[in-house]
Amino acid sequence: MRLALGVAARGDGRTHPNPSVGAVVFRGDRVLGRGFTRPPGGAHAEIDAIEKVRRRYGDRTLRGASIAVTLEPCNFQGRTGPCTEALLEAGIARVVAGCRDPHARVAGKGFARLRRGGVAVTTGVLEAECRHQHRGFLSVCERGRPWVTLKLATTLDGRIATATGESRWITGPASREFVHRLRDAHDAVMVGSQTALVDDPELSVRRGGRVAREPIRVLLDGRLRVPATSRLLTGSGAARTWVVCRARARGIRRIRAVAGRVLEVPSAARGHVDLAPAFGRLAEEGLTSVLVEGGGGLAAALLRADLVDEVHWMLAPILIGGDGKPGLGPLELSRLIDAVSLDPIRVARREQDLHIHGMIRREPSPGARRRKVGGRRKK
Repeated sequence: MRLALGVAARGDGRTHPNPSVGAVVFRGDRVLGRGFTRPPGGAHAEIDAIEKVRRRYGDRTLRGASIAVTLEPCNFQGRTGPCTEALLEAGIARVVAGCRDPHARVAGKGFARLRRGGVAVTTGVLEAECRHQHRGFLSVCERGRPWVTLKLATTLDGRIATATGESRWITGPASREFVHRLRDAHDAVMVGSQTALVDDPELSVRRGGRVAREPIRVLLDGRLRVPATSRLLTGSGAARTWVVCRARARGIRRIRAVAGRVLEVPSAARGHVDLAPAFGRLAEEGLTSVLVEGGGGLAAALLRADLVDEVHWMLAPILIGGDGKPGLGPLELSRLIDAVSLDPIRVARREQDLHIHGMIRREPSPGARRRKVGGRRKK
């Protein structure tokens, strides 16, 4: 299962709305083949692993073999056939699964079909790790919104720029390289209109100074203040830019002409978009994980709305002072008990910078019930 988790990560950010699953076909302690989910319309992890074994060793090797898979195999027809039927046809004798698929079209039906076909099924192996691997997909199914990761890069005293606005570069090369890896592992990268206006970011994934990938870029711009000449809305990357704005925002026709997609959502106070419906809409459009990179106002708004799940905070060992621009806006807290808490946390060094990583701690509400959402899993 640890091997399956490792190979599953290879599809992160590339398989939405499907989860990035990993699978390993084995016999005893011998690994026969490994597979991971391909983009929608391509093979699922189980099929990918089976086909690799078939090409290398032939069909007979599959008969009586076992497979470890990080998520329950699907049992419905879509762009590809059911993985359960492919496993039965291949003669797989045992399926070891990390966690159950909560999608309404699966939800235990895959396990039931395999057992009816005579396959031994073991579930819950490294379940916590597998749920973490599939946290974006599970979030869409169980909460109706993508998994949201917040990235902050500040000085030690929490500033992102001097009083005059100078901000490049606060953190060092190692931290910036890590942020590109974060972008690469998410379906989409989000910024607010203020960051787009001030920094004019490109939000591509770079390796060695070259663009390696262009994830979906989500611009949250309720009043459509960002000009069509911004880097997010020009060039080849514009087709990968989604603009989220309030319904019937002024200038929407102009933005529709250049953006890859424009999503109209209900408005909140002062012309901002209502964040909860906005993220629900992103889930409906197929996104399962979103990395939020700025700015401080958007970060605070998401935290106030309880829409952040994971935080990566890069801290540079410099001090700017109280006249610098804060990396996090007001959270409007009156009691310390209401402060946002991260648990568990990990602290690492990235050359001279500190990297603090943690999950938002949420206390379960008494009598809270899980929301049943079908999601939008494609095949």
